[in-house]
Amino acid sequence: MQTQQARVHGLDTLRSLAIVGVIFYHILVFHGPECLPTPLLPLITAGWMGVDLFFVLSGYLIGSQLLKPYLRAKRPSLLEFYRNRLYRIQPAFLAVLALYLLWPDWRESEKMAPAWQFFTWTQNLLIDFQHGMAFSHAWSLCVEQHFYLLLPLVVAGMMRKPSLHRTAMLLVGLAVAGICLRAWFVYQVIQPIAAVYGPFQTTYMTRIYYPTYAHFDGLLAGVTLALIMCFRPEWWKVAARRGHLLSGIGAVLILAAWWLSRDRFFSATGVAALGMVLAFPVLSLGMGFLTASALSENGLLARLPVPGAKLIATLAYALYLTSKQMLHLVDQALPVLEKWGKFPWLVGYLMSCLMVAGVLYLCVERPFLLLRQRRTRWSAEG
Repeated sequence: MQTQQARVHGLDTLRSLAIVGVIFYHILVFHGPECLPTPLLPLITAGWMGVDLFFVLSGYLIGSQLLKPYLRAKRPSLLEFYRNRLYRIQPAFLAVLALYLLWPDWRESEKMAPAWQFFTWTQNLLIDFQHGMAFSHAWSLCVEQHFYLLLPLVVAGMMRKPSLHRTAMLLVGLAVAGICLRAWFVYQVIQPIAAVYGPFQTTYMTRIYYPTYAHFDGLLAGVTLALIMCFRPEWWKVAARRGHLLSGIGAVLILAAWWLSRDRFFSATGVAALGMVLAFPVLSLGMGFLTASALSENGLLARLPVPGAKLIATLAYALYLTSKQMLHLVDQALPVLEKWGKFPWLVGYLMSCLMVAGVLYLCVERPFLLLRQRRTRWSAEG
C-alpha cells in the first residue's frame, strides 16, 4: 500500500511539473519575459521540455496498460482500448475545438488551420505558421493520438512471438531512425536554408519539432520503462532500490539536452545542429530515468508528496488545452492587471487558467471518465 501511494505521488509531481513548465514557457514566448520573475527566467526557458515529459509519462502509462494483461496470459481488447482513449481524450478536445471554431474571440491568434486537420489529427504534420497559429499546441495531442493508434497494433504483433532481442532491436532501430531523419533534415534542408536565406526557425519547427515521425523519442522511453517493469522485474527491483541514483542520472541527461538545444533557434551549425539531431533522445532518456525514480522505492519524488500536485496533475490535460489562449482572454477581459504590475497579472492569469480548466474538467472531462469507468465495469461483469 505504501509503494502504491508513493508511485501516485511521484507521477502526480512529474505531471504537475510538466504542465507548469509548459504554461510558463508559453507566457515567455507569447506574452514576454516582463510578466515573469526575472530570477526564474533561465529555468522557464526550458519549460518546453514539459511536453517531452508528458510523452514519457504517456509511453509508460499506455505501455503498461497494454502489456500487463500478457502477464496474466490474456490479450488486451483493442476495441476497449480505443474506446477508453476516446472517452479520455476526445470530449475535452472537441469542446475546446468547438470554442475555437464558433467563438473567434477565444483564439489566441486570428488565423487557424482548417478544422479537418484537427478532426483527423494531422495538424502537426501540415502546420503552417503563416495561415494558422491558433490552437497550434494541438500538435502534441496529434503525436499522442498517432501513438495510441499504432502502439496496440505493434504490441499485438510483437507478442505473437515474444523476444527480448527482437524488442530491443525494434526500440533501438526506431530511435536510430529518428536520429537519422533529423540529421537529414538538419544537414540537407535546414543548413542550406540558413546559409541562403538566414531565418530557419520555421523550417525547424515544421520539419523536426512538430511532426510525429521526428519527435517520438519520449514515447519510446516510456514504453521501454513499461517493458522493463512488466517483463524484467528482476532488473526493475535492482533499479528501484536506487531511486536517488536514477534521479541523478536523469538530471545530468536533462541538463545535457538543455545544453545541446540552447541555441537551436539562433544557429544551424556546430553544437546547435548536433542538438537538433540528438537533444530529443538525450532528453527522453533523462525524463525516463526521472520517471523511474518517481516510481522507485526510495526516490525523492516517490516519497515526498508535493502540496497541490494532485490537483494540478488532475487538471493537467484541461490546463494544456486552455492555458495558451487564456493569455489572450485575460488581457482582453482584465487589462487592469498588467497596469498593476507583473505579480498581480501573473496571479490573475494563473487563477484564471485554474478556473477555466476546472470548469472544463468538471463539466466535460470528468463525466466521460466516469462513463468510461462504468463501461469498463459493465464489460467485466458481462
